[in-house]
This record gives sequence, structure tokens and C-alpha cells, in this order.
Amino acid sequence: MQKRASDAILDLVKKDKAAQEFRELHSTASFREYLDLATADPRIARNAYQRVYDMVLSHGTDEVVERKEKMIRYRFFSDPLGGGRDAVYGIEHALMKLVAHLKGAAAGYGSERRILLLHGPVGSSKSTIARLLKRGLEAYTRTKEGALWMVQWRMPGRETWEDCPMHEEPLRLLPVEARAEVEKLLNERLDAPYSILRA
Repeated sequence: MQKRASDAILDLVKKDKAAQEFRELHSTASFREYLDLATADPRIARNAYQRVYDMVLSHGTDEVVERKEKMIRYRFFSDPLGGGRDAVYGIEHALMKLVAHLKGAAAGYGSERRILLLHGPVGSSKSTIARLLKRGLEAYTRTKEGALWMVQWRMPGRETWEDCPMHEEPLRLLPVEARAEVEKLLNERLDAPYSILRA
């Protein structure tokens, strides 16, 4: 029996590295399997600020001295993902304040409830910083350390799975009364400068 052309094409796609990466990035798990993953590595359940803060720190830091003042230079803002094309230099103090805001928001100190505005004159890297954060987060969520999980469900009588339109974190499926105990369990296992916080 001769192989259909569509089967030959699908065989090629199965062998393709991009298809393998797609499967790895789009894995599906039951809620029980997700809870096993979350208890093994509680960082899976991070909020957005925690994820962005970890993403910036994942590239490392350098201590520099400018005008006799010690500062931290975050390598992330040197644009390691873009080969330095959008590197930001000379505003280390402002970048330190930005990362401090992310750290405070990650820890739940209240800055997560405020709007963060980047302001300054034309050419002061506002759009570049936003572009770096966007591109960095896209790349980070495609790694094992930054993987995102969301809820899907299947309605009775339907074959297809529906994605949650809000892309909710699976821990939101827990009853509100049970969340405090789950948070406590996850935070006992978490090695981070913040706690897993759920409303």
C-alpha cells in the first residue's frame, strides 16, 4: 500500500526539532500531576511579578562603582537575548529602582497594586526597557525554569479542550478555604526571597 502524501508530510513534522520543542512547551497534565509538580518546585506557582523578577536575576548581576557609589548592574539589561542590540547602559540607578520595584511587588509589599510608569525624555530607553522585558519574558517562559501553567477544561458532550480565557493559574481551582494551607505547604518548600501568595 502506497503512503499518502499527507502521511509523508506528517512523518517529516514528527521528526522535526520544532515539533519536539512544541510538545515540550505545551505539555498537559492532570490537576493531581500539576500539584505534584508544584510541591516538587513551588516556583511553578509564581505570580507575574515573581516570574519577571526571577527572569531578570536569572541572567546574573555585576557590582560596579560609578562616581564612588556601588551599584548593581543587571546583565539582563545588556540584552543577552538580542546579542546586545537593545543593551541599556548608563542608567544603572534607574534600573536598580525598577528591579527594586519588581522585588517589592514579588514579595507582596504593596507595589504590585500600583501602576508603574516609565518616564523621561526622548531617548532615555523607556521603550527599550519595555521591549527587553517583553522579549525576555517570552524567552523565559519557554524554559523549564520559567514555564507557565494554565487551566483547561472540557465541557460535557464536547471533544475539545477549552483554554481559560484569563489564563488562570491552576491553584485557583482550589476552594478559597483550602488555599492558605496549600500556600503554607508550598512556601515551606520554596527557596526564594518571596512567598507564593494567592488571593
